[in-house]
Formats: sequence, C-alpha cells, structure tokens
Amino acid sequence: MTSTLYQIEVNPQLPERLEHLEELANNLWYSWSRPTQRLFSSLSRPLWLAANHNPKAFLRRVDQKRLEAAIENPVFLAALNRVLSAYDGYHEMPSQAHVHGKSFRKDDLIAYFCAEFGFHESLPIYSGGLGILAGDHCKAASDMGLPFVGVGLLYRQGYFSQTLDASGQQQATYTDSDFDDLPVSPVLDADGNEMRIDVRLPGRTVQAKIWQARIGHVRLILLDTWLPENSTFDREITHRLYGGDETTRIEQEILLGVGGARALDKLGLRPTVWHVNEGHAAFLILERIRVLVGGGLPFAAALEAVASNTVFTTHTPVPAGHDHFSEDMIRQYSSIWCQELGLDCETLLALGAQPGRSEFNMTALALRGSRHHNGVSRIHGGVSAGICHYLWPQILPAENPMDYVTNGVHLPTFLAPEWFDTFEHYLGIGWQERQTESSNWNGIDEIPDATFWSIRQQLKARLLKLVRERICAQHKRNQGSPTHLDRLLKFVDPDNPNILTIGFARRFATYKRAALLFHDLRWLRELICQADRPVLFLFAGKAHPADQPGQEIIRKIAQIARQPEFEGRILLVEGYDLHLSRSLVAGVDVWLNNPIYPLEASGTSGMKAAMNGALNLSVLDGWWGEGYDDNGEVGNGWAIKPVPAHLDEAQRDAEEARSLYEILQDQVIPTYYRTGPTGYSPEWVAMAKRSIATIAPRFNVTRMVSEYVCKFYAPAIEHGRHYAADHFAVARDVAQWKARIRAAWPGVRLMRLDQPERRLKFGNALRIEIAVQLNGLVPSDVTVEALIGRPGLEPGNDRMRRYSLQCTGGTPNGEALYTLNVTPEQCGRLEYRIRIFPTHAALIHPFETGLMLWL
Repeated sequence: MTSTLYQIEVNPQLPERLEHLEELANNLWYSWSRPTQRLFSSLSRPLWLAANHNPKAFLRRVDQKRLEAAIENPVFLAALNRVLSAYDGYHEMPSQAHVHGKSFRKDDLIAYFCAEFGFHESLPIYSGGLGILAGDHCKAASDMGLPFVGVGLLYRQGYFSQTLDASGQQQATYTDSDFDDLPVSPVLDADGNEMRIDVRLPGRTVQAKIWQARIGHVRLILLDTWLPENSTFDREITHRLYGGDETTRIEQEILLGVGGARALDKLGLRPTVWHVNEGHAAFLILERIRVLVGGGLPFAAALEAVASNTVFTTHTPVPAGHDHFSEDMIRQYSSIWCQELGLDCETLLALGAQPGRSEFNMTALALRGSRHHNGVSRIHGGVSAGICHYLWPQILPAENPMDYVTNGVHLPTFLAPEWFDTFEHYLGIGWQERQTESSNWNGIDEIPDATFWSIRQQLKARLLKLVRERICAQHKRNQGSPTHLDRLLKFVDPDNPNILTIGFARRFATYKRAALLFHDLRWLRELICQADRPVLFLFAGKAHPADQPGQEIIRKIAQIARQPEFEGRILLVEGYDLHLSRSLVAGVDVWLNNPIYPLEASGTSGMKAAMNGALNLSVLDGWWGEGYDDNGEVGNGWAIKPVPAHLDEAQRDAEEARSLYEILQDQVIPTYYRTGPTGYSPEWVAMAKRSIATIAPRFNVTRMVSEYVCKFYAPAIEHGRHYAADHFAVARDVAQWKARIRAAWPGVRLMRLDQPERRLKFGNALRIEIAVQLNGLVPSDVTVEALIGRPGLEPGNDRMRRYSLQCTGGTPNGEALYTLNVTPEQCGRLEYRIRIFPTHAALIHPFETGLMLWL
C-alpha cells in the first residue's frame, strides 16, 4: 500500500499554576541552578534524559497527565516555589560590579563577541574550550550584575556528535537543531515583526534574523541566515559551526563582526566596551571604523577612536593557529569597505599584514584595532607577546602591550551538587559570594576526612555508572559479545569505587599528547596491572573531522586498550560532551594533562577537577604554571617539569614520559593506596582538600571577569570617552601625532656626550649627557630614559629602576641635550642602558607605537 505519512507533535498546555516553568525554561540560569534541573527531572526522569536535559524541549513533550498531577502534588509545588523564589531573588539582586573595584554608569555596556558559546548541552552552539569559557564569562557577568551583552551566531548544526567503532575509528554525525527546542527567541520590533539586519557580500546582500537568549541578567544576541529570502548558498553561512570551506569561514566571520555590530545598533544598544574574544570577530573593527568615517572622521582618527575601547583576547599559542585569509579573498570581500571608507585596498590590507606573509591575519587586525590585549595565562601572555612581537618591532616582548588574564571556570556550573550543602556548613552561608577570598576556603580543612572521602566516592560512583552506560551502548552498537563486555567493565563498579581512577578528556589535538602515557608500555604495564593496587584510565574527547593525526591518536588508544593486559584498565569513552565532562571532572581521582610546553594556552578542565577535590598531574604549562603549589607541607597536585627547549621531539617525549611514570610510580599510586583502618588515605585526602582550598579562590571565573573589569573594561570605557570627546578631538590629535612620529623616526639618533664613569663612591651622583637628533620632532614628543639595575636584569623587570632624562638645551650641532644626575641607591656592580621612545599624554600604552631606539 502506498500512502502519505503525516507527522504531528502534540504539545501539552501548561496549567496556570505551572506557567512560570516556561520562563525558567527560557533562561539559561537553569544551566547552573541544580534545583531547577531537578524540578524538571522530577516530572519525568526518562523524558528529561531523552530531551538531553533541555527544559524547553522537555515542556514541549511532557505528558499532560504528569502536569495535571504536578499541580496536585504539594512536594512538587513546594519545590517549584523554592526555585521561583531563588530565580526572583537572583534577578532582583543589585549589581555587584562595584565590589570588584569599579562601578559603571547607566549608559555603559560591554559587548562580548565570540564565534561560539557553551552554556549547556541544551544550546549546542559550541565546540570546546573557547565556547565553554565564553559561556562562563557571560555567567559571571550575570552573577556580578555587569552591563553586558554577548554576540554570536545561531548555528543549525553545532559541533558533531561522536561515536567510535570497534577499531576506534571516529564517526562524526551532525544533526540540525530545531530552534523551537532551544532556549532562544526571535527579537521583535515594536510592531511585533522579526528584526533583521543586512550585510553586503560580493555581488549580493545577505539578511540575518536576530535571535536572543537569556543567561540570568545577561542577553545573548545571535544571528541566523537560514531565511527564505537568502539563497541556498547564503543560508549555509550559519548552518554549521566551523563548517564549510574558506569562503564559508570568512562569511561567518564577516557576519559575526559586521552583522553583530549592526544588530546591536538596530536594537538601540550602544556599547562603551567592545570585547573581541579571539580573532573570528575582528571584522567588527572595520564596521565601527566605517560608521565613524561615514560621520566625517578621517580613517586614521577613526581607527584610534575604535581601538581606544576595544579589548582583544587571544587564545592561540602557536602562530599557525591564528585565523588568516588570502589577500585575494580579502580584496574580493573588502571592496565595499574600501569604497565606503575612501581607502585604497592596500591600506586596509595593511591592518592584517604580518611580515614575511602574504596573508591577511585576523589576529593582526584585532591587535591593530584594539589597545587592550591579553593572553589567557601568565605563560601564554609571554608566548603571545613573542608571537605578536612584529606589531611592536622595536619593543622587547617583556614590555610590549600584550598582557594576560588567566582563565577561570564558573564554580556553580562545574562544582558537583554533592558539595554545596557541605560547603555551606563548613564555609558558612554566602560562601559563593566570597569565592574569590582565600580565607573563605579555610573551612575546607574542617570537613571531617570521612565526610570528605564519602563525597568523593559518591562522585566517582556516579561517574562509573555513567561510564558503564556509555561503554555498554558503545559495545552493543559495535556488536560486541556480552562476555567481552564483562571483561571491559570489570573495574567499573559503582558499588565499589575503590580504584584509583585517572582521567584524560579534551580535544585530541597532537600537541596535547594524549598518547604520551603509552611511550613505554612495559613500564605502564608494571604500574597499573598490580592486583592490590589497580589503576583505571578513562579517556574521552573528539578530534576535528579534518584532523587525521588527531583521529590516529584515538585509534592508537583504542588499539592499546584492546591488548589483554590493558583490557578494562584503559577505557576510551565515546560521545564527549558537557554532561560527560561534568561527571569526569567531578569523579576522577587524578586529572592528567601532558601538553607540549608552551602550547597549552590555559586549559580549564583541570581547574574544574581541582574544585571537586581531584588532583592534577600536569605539565607545568598554561594555568598549572600558576596553580601548582608544593610550598607547604601538603601539595595540591603533581607537576611534570618541561624539558629544556634544545632537546628534539623524541628526547622531549622520552624525558617527560619518564617523569610521568616516576610520579605515578613513586607518588600517585602509593599515596592513594596508603590506606589505614579507615579505608582511605589520610595523605590523599589532605592533598585533595588543599587542591580545593588553593585553586578554587584563584581560578574561578568571578576572579577572571573582575580582572577584565579592572585591567581592561573600566580603562577602555574611560579611554573611549576621552578619545570621543569634543568630536573625537583626542583621536584626531593622536592619529596626526603618530603620523608625524612615524615619518620622523627613521632619522632620530642618540649620542652620548660625557665620558661614562666606571666607578663611583656611594652617595655621589652619576651624570649622563645625551645628544638627540630629533629630526623635526620636539622634546615633548619623546622620552629619553635610563634603566639601572643589577647585572642580568632585562628591561621589563620590576627590579630595574627607570629614570627620565630632562631636555636642558641644545648642542652646537642643533641636537637636543638631555641630562640626568642620579645617585645610585645600591652598592656593587650595576648596569644601565639608555633609550628613547615616542611619548604622548593620550597614549593608552606607553609603547603602543612599537618604536624605540637604544643607545
């Protein structure tokens, strides 16, 4: 029989007493409100799991009878009232921004642009660490009551779902989201019509629909091109996160930067700070310049005005990782901008130029179009200063404008719910509001060891239950035998979680070295196959579908895990997602991380593990270079010291693998199994407590966003207003001054006139006389400076003293005469250097011109 098959979805009607469930389902506050999640789950646990913990999708499918029963259930109604009270209390809470050092005016607004946002698995528009960090940034901004709006793209397909076949071959599956199921809604104008913006691309105009999501107090604006008015090709622009070819990629980035700025303008939002989180959104700089030039401002002045209140964060630790496009492609897409700006294409191309490369670098554009820049850890800040040195060619990396703010994580999202009541009892009511205060965490030591260990075992049991479920589904799909499944799961026993469990879960990129553990299989076998001290390794993560080396690492792990001696002791869990991630970081005993130094920009998974009482075993890279602490009687984890840089790849891996094995053999395994009559190791518990107490106050996202406020947001607001005042008078002045400086600088020269003294009595003055050929500049355009310090100190070191020379006249040859009389404050051998650099009172960073000469 041939017939047409029709489908219809019947949605329940919310009873009036439950109507607020819809409001809860449309605010991602639920992503860190565990009581809210439990409330929905209590209506139907199976449906909650099937809906992937998505309240909005859940409410569209829950049985009407369950809703009717709920309004007669006093237990459910009481739980609902508690959740609503907490929700209302959170949203009525006054701004806490002033607590963190700065306050904001009513017209201030921070606009945060990112290509992906990871709040929760119910909104799949993220792929990994960048998105999760952006989501945490928004959550903290909401917690702190900051004037904050996020801007991104609404993808039909987020990152892929992963399955693994029996040989460990990764299979990537992309699924279109039903926007009706997502916690997003179209933005409507006053007449109830959907709001849209236009973006011109070569040969056509593309429309984008404006959507919004709510994250507590914060609003997230998202753009979507899947519209009937657009061509099939243009609908694909926002179809897949990081999908398509280079053309799709540049059009996504133009839509994000240019379209995002236009969407804010159409909504009447006027940011006073623009934060470009990674280079994908850097085209917003060109859009903002276009608007100012259209208002009559010269291009150079518009660039200074835009840069004055733009913040740029780079997350990439290698030059090749920075986004770039061919010059031909930029010429094709920038012709419209050049026309509107009245520029030749070469001037625009210069904004993304990098010496020795013919490509347009998005990081270079972001750096030239901003005056506030940072990496995401102390180590990464130094690495980024070196990578981006070409932008400030005469400035040493230690002194150039690249700063850092170390990443953090949103504690309410990633702290396991089992900890909350215990922390409230021993840390005191309001402990979350005091999470950045080290003294707040002193109470961790007061938690009885037995209580602490019991919670840790509960978390591990929950993890092992989830791992069993995942491995069973994986094994069944790959048609494995029940007997073999029993062998795989022999150490995964939620009822008896007394096995040292070590987790490694992250993107399978080659620099993260997931396979370093397998460098010496004989040694590894001796370590983990002891009957009285078993060890379970859990691996999870995805490799990009185009990353064949990353996928080969997954296959290698699967191959080793199938060897008889490792079977059941090494498990590779498919389908790495936020749900599995939260369980892993909460449940493992040790979090393993062994990247190639210094290629780990920051990393945040280890922070999440530490907050839950796991111990980190990591290379001293990224955040762990700041977090590792072995100064007290009890350490907070273990560190693999990077080998010297002169060793080749094979030597490096061999040495660092040996360090890993030695730490496991001599410290990790013995400490865990050094149990007393209590059944647990007091030494291990002491380290786990110290891990929480030392890492939670420093590596939470509230501290991170507070640093952004103090280091960047508040100064950017001030500089933006200063540069824009009196019809952008300061921006015009700085632009003209920089042009004059750059023209004259090649002719600037220094010459010492006095005879340098080699010895000096303490208390006597050192005199320095310098003749400066200013080449048309005036003394107020420059600073001549002497740096004095102990031998071996480099410029940028805080222990080096800086003294400005004064212009005291001229020389017979027409040079400016600069002199200094300084009395050294120390005896012994000293060294000093003399330099000159351009100076202007309105510069945001003293060395932003990148120009400096040394005598």
